[in-house]
Amino acid sequence: MARTPLLQLSDISLTFGGDPVFEDLSLVVQPGDRVALVGRNGSGKSTLMKVMAGLVEADRGTAIAAPGVSVGYMEQEPTMEGHATLGDYAASGLDPSEAYRVEMVAEGLKFDPAGAVATASGGERRRAALAKLMAEAPELMLLDEPTNHLDIEAIAWLENELKSTRAGFVLISHDRAFLRNLTRATLWIDRGQVRRTEEGFDGFEAWRDRIWEEEDQQRHKLNRKIKAEARWAVEGISARRKRNQGRVRALQELRAERAGQIQRQGTAAMALESGPTSGKKVMEATGLRKAFDGKEIVRHLDLTVQRGDRVAFVGPNGVGKTTLIKMLLGQVAPDDGTIKLGTNLETAVFDQTRAQLDPQLSLWDNLVNDPEMGVSGKADQIMVRGTPKHVVGYLKEFLFDEAQARAPVRALSGGERARLLLARLMAKPSNLLVLDEPTNDLDIETLDLLQDLLGDYDGTVLLVSHDRDFLDRVATTTVAMEGDGQATVYAGGWTDYRAQRGDRAAAPSSVGKPMAKKGKQSQQVARKEGLSFTERHRLEELPGVIARLEAEIAKLVDLLADPDLFTQNPVKFEKATDALTERQGMLDAAEAEWLELEEKSENG
Repeated sequence: MARTPLLQLSDISLTFGGDPVFEDLSLVVQPGDRVALVGRNGSGKSTLMKVMAGLVEADRGTAIAAPGVSVGYMEQEPTMEGHATLGDYAASGLDPSEAYRVEMVAEGLKFDPAGAVATASGGERRRAALAKLMAEAPELMLLDEPTNHLDIEAIAWLENELKSTRAGFVLISHDRAFLRNLTRATLWIDRGQVRRTEEGFDGFEAWRDRIWEEEDQQRHKLNRKIKAEARWAVEGISARRKRNQGRVRALQELRAERAGQIQRQGTAAMALESGPTSGKKVMEATGLRKAFDGKEIVRHLDLTVQRGDRVAFVGPNGVGKTTLIKMLLGQVAPDDGTIKLGTNLETAVFDQTRAQLDPQLSLWDNLVNDPEMGVSGKADQIMVRGTPKHVVGYLKEFLFDEAQARAPVRALSGGERARLLLARLMAKPSNLLVLDEPTNDLDIETLDLLQDLLGDYDGTVLLVSHDRDFLDRVATTTVAMEGDGQATVYAGGWTDYRAQRGDRAAAPSSVGKPMAKKGKQSQQVARKEGLSFTERHRLEELPGVIARLEAEIAKLVDLLADPDLFTQNPVKFEKATDALTERQGMLDAAEAEWLELEEKSENG
């Protein structure tokens, strides 16, 4: 029996005073659907979700929810007029007898229902909006960037809740791990067209690349046909003018078809350039302790940061990650301990609150009035890593068009504000980057580019993020802040840190790979007779080792996939090839060792 769709969009067309956002869009959301909604910043993801929610009316077409189906929408910037507290707002759609649900959800999302709306931060408001949606438990949930402003523990709670729900949901997120773990289908917005595949986000990029490859092949064939027809027109039309006007018109139609094709938007031309080389030792903290209002932020922390390190700071919201970084930079004095900064440091900071941007000023003015860039007033050029560039030309490198240059920053989406802040950051040379929640609101392609830039950056990076995938791809060291002043230093990224803590559930598994046994099962195996203490410890350690090697191999494969690498940088190509061979051998050995120890433990 055919299922009745939860929601059906038919022939939707929408224009906001310019080019169409969507034309002739039709799609359905079925009961139990778990859909990733992906696309570039500015492609219309949030707009489409608002059409689904009935908050934006299309110019043409219909959006119909099935009779009796409740649709809930979590917006990025909720309005809370008329509500005194965040809890009042979150419970406003519930029967009073069900208000207890807000308290349950608030505990998982870590927000205080008694908090006043008037003084709530943007992150607190968004958590309240998410709590409202989760407490109402509609049959269809529309979630627009729900993980922004959540710490990793809250993200894990939300992930488990969505895994267990029977409701359908459509999800916009930049968090790859979150999307991979939850989605079974993908909607992709690309140049006003919405495509769907019955694969979750894990298969999205391969699917997208196949479509782009087919598109490139079709464009190449069209160009060849136009070239051949144009040659015929020049060489033979005078002798066959009357008989072949149809062929001339066909040539004109081919050219019109090519002109009407919408070119794919490129990636932002972001670049990072290190300033003068810093000293080998960037900073050294010894016996560091800090407390606020009797609450310890950190105690007895020893940390050495060498040039080229990528140090990630992880932990719950409010635990003091940003405060610790400010101490390490010498901006906040510790209560005890010493901090020695290295020589010749040039620091650039990406602020999670975007406070460096004035929302009332235009994009242009936000660039030319930046004292750190040495310009102010009515300048039309800025210095970009020592080279003068026109403001509009530089903004175009970050995918802003000329019309946006004079628009106020408040009109930008969250992702566009993040890109503008990156433009400011990358205009100046630096050898120490401080990135406080840089992944919020960035689209997948821009995140990929940022990860590549950080991989090639010669300087040092201090990073705060709740994006597990980003941490695994970037971090070489993780400082885990777990409350009550506890701060522990681990080698590697998020998965390495969790593996070293003995949290087997955090190590990603691969189909057919031995580390697929996790959690309690792995702990039971480690307790079996037949293994020495060292062997039991090694058995517990190997899943994290294998996961790290797989991540390194994936990075090297991506690097070597560049067809221009060999010709443009043969030394880098040779080093990457040797490293790939080495890592593959290490992976094979680690997997063989795991199997041997596993078999020994079972036979013991």
